[in-house]
Amino acid sequence: MRMPAHPDLMRLVARAQPRFRTAAEFVEATLREAILTGVIPAGAPLRQEDLAETFGVSRMPVREALRQLEARALAEFHPHRGAVVAEISAADNADVGAIRMALEPMALRLSLPALTAEDFKQAEDLIADMDGEADPGRMGELNRRFHMTLYARAGRPRLLALVEQHLMAADRYLRFQFSVLGYNPRSQDEHRALLAACRSGDEATACRLITDHVGQAAEQLAAFLAEREGEPPPSR
Repeated sequence: MRMPAHPDLMRLVARAQPRFRTAAEFVEATLREAILTGVIPAGAPLRQEDLAETFGVSRMPVREALRQLEARALAEFHPHRGAVVAEISAADNADVGAIRMALEPMALRLSLPALTAEDFKQAEDLIADMDGEADPGRMGELNRRFHMTLYARAGRPRLLALVEQHLMAADRYLRFQFSVLGYNPRSQDEHRALLAACRSGDEATACRLITDHVGQAAEQLAAFLAEREGEPPPSR
């Protein structure tokens, strides 16, 4: 049984349609606005057939739009349920940030003495790749690889598994942040400063920079999410 389209969504559809060159762009941009403004709440199903009817398009552009929303961490695909609006919360973002700030300086401290010129070159290349990247999904992957390159020589497999696990948890928030707040050149400046401190063997500065880098990104997104949710932002 099809659910009737939300009237607020119908208004967004009518307003947005003339602005886009392709049907997929039209569907993705309108759904993105509806999700970010709360017209479609977290956990709501995104049924392709219903959306195709609401937007007056075939299912193909709807599928492409949902893939783009997944890359932006705004939608998730579940077995037997299909696509739903992703759950993104200020509290969970703060929790992930706190764990990263505890684990990553430790991993960096252990890895730093063993990092090689090849590791530094790889990290530098990843920063350069991020400079020109516009896709949120790819940006998240490059960011994760950059950090793990600096931690990879720690010699602690369980620790590195935990670090990577929480980098992956943070990835959806990074992609969400990229979608709603845009690209922040300061983050790349912080990456370069971190790499420079590692190259010079300055452990204290490198660990401070990684803590500040993770903490400031978490705080920025927490402020946005808390405002959207009508709550005070979680304290760092």
